[in-house]
Amino acid sequence: MNHELVAELHISQGTNIIPALNSWKLYLADQNRSMHTIKAFAADIRLLNDFLPVDYSIGAITTEDLNRFLDWLKKGRSIPCSPKTLSRRITSLKSYFNWLTKFGVLSVNPAEKVLQQSVISPLPEVLTPLEVKDLYQSANKLRNGTKPDARPYCLFGLLIETGIKKGECLGISIHHLELDDPLNASVFIRYSNPQYRLKERKIKLSSEWVEGFNEFVAQYQPTDRLFNWSQRRLEYILEELGEEAGLRKHLSFDMCRWTSVLNDWKTAAETDHIRQKLGVSKIQWREISIKLKELAAKQ
Repeated sequence: MNHELVAELHISQGTNIIPALNSWKLYLADQNRSMHTIKAFAADIRLLNDFLPVDYSIGAITTEDLNRFLDWLKKGRSIPCSPKTLSRRITSLKSYFNWLTKFGVLSVNPAEKVLQQSVISPLPEVLTPLEVKDLYQSANKLRNGTKPDARPYCLFGLLIETGIKKGECLGISIHHLELDDPLNASVFIRYSNPQYRLKERKIKLSSEWVEGFNEFVAQYQPTDRLFNWSQRRLEYILEELGEEAGLRKHLSFDMCRWTSVLNDWKTAAETDHIRQKLGVSKIQWREISIKLKELAAKQ
């Protein structure tokens, strides 16, 4: 969305917040921002509109107005605003007014001097090395039982070795696996949405996992998706494995992901290699690395 298109939409300093918001949403969609992000950002700007006087134009908004709005969110509104939500709302304000300034609607950005309040979420729960060992033992027990089932081993092992997210796991096709040489096996994490192409990556797999996978294929004969079950069913498989191992924690995709990356961190792997393996940006890695330091110190 260029300057000419902004002019066609008749946005000026005298435009009210909501009409400009509707144009901004079109811009965000044009930038391939997710619908979830657009919805959240738009709700934040509508909240600002409700706070300011009726028919307040975007050109009349000052930094002081925005700081009063944020102070109201923290102290004056009946609905509590968590630090994480407040941080996102500041991001929404900065994005909205940066867009208005970038395309010449405003000559001064009132959100530029608003201080961003970064929030680090609580430490995730991870598995200890002993718990990982117990879970592998239970998964192997299920592989070799009277009714052999290699699914728990294949799923748990994949998550622990790769650190992939739930959605990435669900999206894996057997065609994304390179297993011809078990000593150099890998999985290619791919995305259908071009917006996430930078997250695509190849991750090494162990020969032990390949052995378990071959048993899994013989039992379930997948033809396309690696795990042809619903998200909830895969969650149940992990939960049942945890129960089988006597794990007091709730075994989940997220716990496996954090355990995997912590294992890499503790083995002194090169940090940028770990970041690339996770498929996260350098900005996201800052918070992750802080948490990893704390988790490693606790263990």
